[in-house]
Amino acid sequence: LKQLMFVLMINCQRKIICFHLFNDYSGSPKVLHMVLERILKYDYKVELITSYNGILDDLSKYPNLKKYSYIYRFSNNPIVTMSRYAMIQLYTFFFAFRYLSKKNVVFYINTLLPVGPALAGRIMGKPVVYHYHENAFAKGRFYKALCRCMQTLASEIICVSDYQRLFLKRRDGVVVTPNAVSEVFVNRLIPAPKEAFERKRVLMLGSLKLYKSPLEFIALAQYLPQFAFELVVNDTQENINHFLKEHKINISKNLIIYPRQNDVVPFYNQASLVLNLSDKKQVVETFGLTALEAMSTGLPVIVPTEGGIAEMVVDGENGYKIDVQNLNQIAECIKTILSDETLYMELAQNALAYSKRFSEAKMVNSIEMILNRK
Repeated sequence: LKQLMFVLMINCQRKIICFHLFNDYSGSPKVLHMVLERILKYDYKVELITSYNGILDDLSKYPNLKKYSYIYRFSNNPIVTMSRYAMIQLYTFFFAFRYLSKKNVVFYINTLLPVGPALAGRIMGKPVVYHYHENAFAKGRFYKALCRCMQTLASEIICVSDYQRLFLKRRDGVVVTPNAVSEVFVNRLIPAPKEAFERKRVLMLGSLKLYKSPLEFIALAQYLPQFAFELVVNDTQENINHFLKEHKINISKNLIIYPRQNDVVPFYNQASLVLNLSDKKQVVETFGLTALEAMSTGLPVIVPTEGGIAEMVVDGENGYKIDVQNLNQIAECIKTILSDETLYMELAQNALAYSKRFSEAKMVNSIEMILNRK
């Protein structure tokens, strides 16, 4: 009887058709990887349409996943980038119609960007579930237009924070499901506050986009030569070299800049403090996965004062909220945290305790219920 019920349950499950534009090692594909890997283990059938060469490639090992890949990359020329984006939307729009006669499928759209397949899904009358990671209203007109499309096309919208949800005009069919760090990732982290305090190492993970403040992080390293600084950039070494040359940057001896990494666990395990210096005047973090990863390692964080990431931090308890415009204040805060062991231990313990509120199982179960909803 149990076997029969299991077979019936699997037959009733929807096939998940997932679209994600750019497959790299940033936050949104990492969360998508976590969701898809877990539901693949639940024996769902998943078809994934995304670009080559990123964390999602790892899912190809599952026999119940079909992956369709295309070539896509950003360009320093915005016209070239938009042309490539438009071509991919056109391609995935027509690609989506292969599911026209398929029953019991749901389109799972990760981020705002795959608007082409979302439109196709709506035309075909398929359920369209958006996993909304951005805050379109802190970005330009293009993202605002995509957000309006999402609110029109989506059957349901998954937001990652209460802050993010507040900006949506739509109220029905909108749920908040906070991100989480995968259990596999967490199990490899080694919280060791005393050793971390003694290392005096400041870490930031980000990109070369100026609103992520790589220049300000480099300036902090120059201002605080008594501490070690590590910057992990989600880009190639070639682009990093070009960036440094373009901005005429001389790297101080206490700073190491790393290109895109397949595995960032060793960096957290060797850090003392993690920064997020996103400029709230240009972009607002809707969640802050790197902050949660840091706290899961028992590391204090310094983050901006607005956004979903700010919801995660209480000043003086598990970190501090300071905007990048107050760089001198950030520098003084770093000195205080890494000089006061009693304060550091308290921040580290509270950070680790806070991270326990976020569960991969809870997040994925919530998303699974939405994807399988009739």
